[in-house]
Amino acid sequence: MGGCFSTVKVSGSNSNNTTAPTANHNRKQSTASSQSTTTPAKQEQRRTNRPNEMPRKQLANKPKGKPNSRRQTGVIPCGKRTDFGYDKNFDKRYTIGKLLGHGQFGYTYVATDKANGDRVAVKRIDKNKMILPIAVEDVKREVKILKELAGHENVVQFYNAFEDDSYVFIVMELCEGGELLDRILEKKDSRYTEKDAAVVVRQMLKVAAECHLHGLVHRDMKPENFLFKSKALDSPLKATDFGLSDFIKPGKKFQDIVGSAYYVAPEVLRRKSGPESDVWSIGVITYILLCGRRPFWDKTEDGIFKEVLRNKPDFRRKPWPTISSSAKDFVKKILVKDPRARLTAAQALCMPLDLILIEIMLISMVLERLTYL
Repeated sequence: MGGCFSTVKVSGSNSNNTTAPTANHNRKQSTASSQSTTTPAKQEQRRTNRPNEMPRKQLANKPKGKPNSRRQTGVIPCGKRTDFGYDKNFDKRYTIGKLLGHGQFGYTYVATDKANGDRVAVKRIDKNKMILPIAVEDVKREVKILKELAGHENVVQFYNAFEDDSYVFIVMELCEGGELLDRILEKKDSRYTEKDAAVVVRQMLKVAAECHLHGLVHRDMKPENFLFKSKALDSPLKATDFGLSDFIKPGKKFQDIVGSAYYVAPEVLRRKSGPESDVWSIGVITYILLCGRRPFWDKTEDGIFKEVLRNKPDFRRKPWPTISSSAKDFVKKILVKDPRARLTAAQALCMPLDLILIEIMLISMVLERLTYL
């Protein structure tokens, strides 16, 4: 978790309608909240400018049980009865500042380290809202995942977890460069050059490869869940929001439908998904980066599922004829409906889209050296 949520202004592609399964839209108990500083006015402006705006809701099933949002009288929420084993001195260490965003169970704030003045992001999760044990396990799993991925340059850094009688506090790196989504919208025609796309895609693939190395599947890769560390053009990209992420054993498959409609892999809809679904989502993002359109689009969620399950992305419309064959080949090899035939994240890192970046960097280095001759 620890991520940003938004919608994306990209036009859809048209394909024939077919039949798709109906998803259960109940959301897994999540503490997702945002480091985004988007104002309500800006969000409203986005909505009015986007006739084909993406739905913000998730397609997640609750793994087990049916948590009741109405607390029974006299029943103490599981979160209030749980000692998470985290440090108890948050108030002595940090001062909470402005609100950055909020989710169903928590709020994210800017906070200041009293010892050195460093600014961090703090997610404050209400124990009263952790009604059932599954909500407690979600929080514990998020902290465990952040610890597992600590130190990776493209994952939001985890600093510590605290608790008191009322809240759990997750202290993380503060990212102030905005969402990948916003960078896309700032580009001409809402699309990246191949060089710029290669830089972004490489970082996303590195995150996926690292997750899979740890037996972890992110399960919700989308532009809204990637933040830039700063406003600098060369700022590193950081993966956030591990609220739907989970560990998986070799040979096992997830049977629940989770993720976000436009980025969900076919095998997720067939309830037999694994690490390969992350690569599919990155393929969808790559398609959007290069052409400014979604590869699978419909006015309804069920229609999107039909597109994902039955149809192929359109590589004939502009600007695809002007995009290199290696970049198109890269996207085609990722957006393969059969997960067994799809490239892994590690394999995709060696594909031509990344080699294009290497070639450009080498040419730039040569030209720079020639200027001194």
